[in-house]
Amino acid sequence: MTAVVTSKTNPRVKQLRAAFEGRRKVAGGQIAIEGPHLIAEALRSGMELETIFVREDARELLSELGLTEESAVVVSREVFTSAVATETSQGIAALAYPPKEKMPAVAGGLFLLLERIQDPGNLGTLVRSAEAFGVAAVLCLPGTADVWNQKALRASAGSVFRVPVIAVETDRLIAMQGAGMRLIAAVAREGGTPEAVDLRGGCALMIGNEGAGLSVELLALSDERVTIPCPGPVESLNAAVAGSLLLYAASVQRRQS
Repeated sequence: MTAVVTSKTNPRVKQLRAAFEGRRKVAGGQIAIEGPHLIAEALRSGMELETIFVREDARELLSELGLTEESAVVVSREVFTSAVATETSQGIAALAYPPKEKMPAVAGGLFLLLERIQDPGNLGTLVRSAEAFGVAAVLCLPGTADVWNQKALRASAGSVFRVPVIAVETDRLIAMQGAGMRLIAAVAREGGTPEAVDLRGGCALMIGNEGAGLSVELLALSDERVTIPCPGPVESLNAAVAGSLLLYAASVQRRQS
């Protein structure tokens, strides 16, 4: 039976703790993945797990995931709890390098552009919707939450392992627009309805900050604006809800074209 690590200062345990805390440099550039579901999704997506950690009383999870005890670092309950992010962890975690993302071709692609989305839960939900509705890549402008934040990871339900999530600057966005990508700004009012706005071809749906919406700069760059009608007294929708509804509308248009 594999020896159990009982020291909180074990180098690999310290690396796992740093990854959970978002100290990517200390973690050697690696991210932390926690729980059997997310680890299974990472494996299904073809990611290579650099180090697998299992709590000494949860070793059965290894065989359930098709892994062996020899491939894992077995740690005591106290050590595992000191390193992971959640209080009620299921007993397994891993370190892995994020996938290297390559920008897909603009021609014909549907993109999701996020500006200063600050809630990691909203970000993860949008990545999950992006996969569901055929988005080529999620583009994140500065100020947007880290997609490898644990809350974002859980909200994405594994989609983040398969959908390219790419950090971009405004100048790159302008270059993509010059290459034929239309920029469609989601606004709370005075935009066309999702049925009236053409969401086919190469285009990026732009979703802004939860409180402030899209910046004046991005609104000025937009080729068109779209608004989800809200007949009730609610003035606007949550960013993740609005983005998901617009992505669904785009997928409907594309299927019908």
